[in-house]
Amino acid sequence: MMESDDHVSANTDNQYPDEVFNKKKSSIETYSIISLLCLILAVIFISFDLRLLAGFLVIAGAALFVMIIRKANDLIKTVKESFRDASSSNEKKDDVITDFSHRIREPLNNLVIIADLLMATGLQKKQKELIETFIASTNNMVTTVNELTMETAGNLSFEARKQIRYNILSTIQNTIELYSLKEKANLDFIFNKKDYSDYECQGDPIVLKQIFLDIFNTIEAQNSDMPTKVTINLKKERESDRERYIGMRIQTDKKTIFIDQDGDSGHLASKLIASVNGKFSQESGNNFTVLNIIMPFAYPVTEIKLPPSDTGSAVSREKVHKELKDINILLVEDNLINQKITLLTLKPLVNSIDTASNGKEAIEKLNASNYDLILMDIVMPVMNGIIAAEKIRELEAGSDTHVPIIAITANAMIGDREKCLSAGIDEYLSKPFQPALLIEKIKQLL
Repeated sequence: MMESDDHVSANTDNQYPDEVFNKKKSSIETYSIISLLCLILAVIFISFDLRLLAGFLVIAGAALFVMIIRKANDLIKTVKESFRDASSSNEKKDDVITDFSHRIREPLNNLVIIADLLMATGLQKKQKELIETFIASTNNMVTTVNELTMETAGNLSFEARKQIRYNILSTIQNTIELYSLKEKANLDFIFNKKDYSDYECQGDPIVLKQIFLDIFNTIEAQNSDMPTKVTINLKKERESDRERYIGMRIQTDKKTIFIDQDGDSGHLASKLIASVNGKFSQESGNNFTVLNIIMPFAYPVTEIKLPPSDTGSAVSREKVHKELKDINILLVEDNLINQKITLLTLKPLVNSIDTASNGKEAIEKLNASNYDLILMDIVMPVMNGIIAAEKIRELEAGSDTHVPIIAITANAMIGDREKCLSAGIDEYLSKPFQPALLIEKIKQLL
C-alpha cells in the first residue's frame, strides 16, 4: 500500500496532478495520526508501569513515523520540482505550498511534543535510541518544510500589507535565522548589531526580509560549492522630519554579483529597493564584494495612551508577577488532539488552564474571567486568531489591562509572523516547536 502511494505518474508536463498530491497528503496525515496514537498510548502505559506494552508502541509509532518522514520528503521534493517547471500562476503555487505546510506542521508538532514527553519517562536504551532517531527524522522534515517557506519568498513582492511598528535589526536577525534553517545553507553570517532602540520604525518588515533573502539566495547560488562569509553592518545616514535613511553594507569574502544593474527589470531585491525609493551600489576587489543599500524608514508612530474607560468589557487590573504554577491560561484551539497535546505539556507546570474552540468563544470567556495569558491558534472556525486578537486589544483600549497573547500556529510562511504581531499578538511560535521553548516564552511574558 505504501509503495503504491510513492509512485508518481510521469505525465506531469505542466502541472502537478492534484489527485496524486491530495492522495499522498491524506495518506501522510492518516499515518501521522496512527503514529501519534501509538505514542500517546505509550505515555499512558508508562504511567501505569506497563513498560513492555509501552515499548512495543514506541517502536511501532517511531518506525511508522520514520517511514512517514521519507514519504513526506519525497512528496515535497516532487512538489518543488514540479513547481519549478509549472506554467501555473504564482498565486496557485503559493496556495498549495501554504496548505501543505500547514497540514504537515500540525501532526509534526504533536509528534515532537509526545517524543519530548517520552524522552523524560525513563525509556530503555533501545527505545531511547529509536526515539532519538525519530526526533532526528522529525528535525529533517522540519528543515525540508522550512525550505518550502523559502520557495514563496520571491512571490510576495508588492502585496499591500498593514504598516506596523518593527525593529530593523531584529527583522534582519530573524531573516538570517530563517535562512540558516535551510538544510544546505552555506553562508557564514557576521551581523554587527548596535543599539536596538535606534532602529525602531513603522512600515512593512516583509519587504526588508524579501530583499535580504533574495540577496542571500544570489550569494549562495554563485558560491554553492564553498562556504561564504557574509558580513552585515548598518548605520544611520541622515534624517528628516518624517523618516531616517539607513545604510546597509553587505560584504562577502568572494567576488559576487549581488544585484544586476537593470533596475526595476532585474532581481527581486532591486525591484523592492526601487519601490521604497532606495538606492544601491556595488564594488569589488580581488577577494571581496560590497553591496551598499540606502533605504528610507518611517519613524514609529507614537502610541497614545487613552484615559481608563468605565464602559469597557475588559477588566482592568494591576500587573503582578506570578509563578508559573499560579497563572491562569486560556488555550484557544479548535483541534481536540492539539488541545490534549498542549495540555499534556503544560498541566504538570500550570494548575489552571481553560480551553476555547474559536476566537468568539475565547472573547466570551475573557469577558467572564481573568486570564494571565492566552495561547492562540490562528486558523479556526467562527472567528480566527487574528480577528480575535484584534478584538481583544480593542476591548483593552483605554484601560490598564493587557493580557499577553502567544500565537501557536502552523501558519509559518514568510509573512505570518508579521501578521500576528500587527494584530497585537505579543509572541509568535510556529509549529513544530519544542515544549521547553513554549515554557520559556510564557515565563518571559509573565
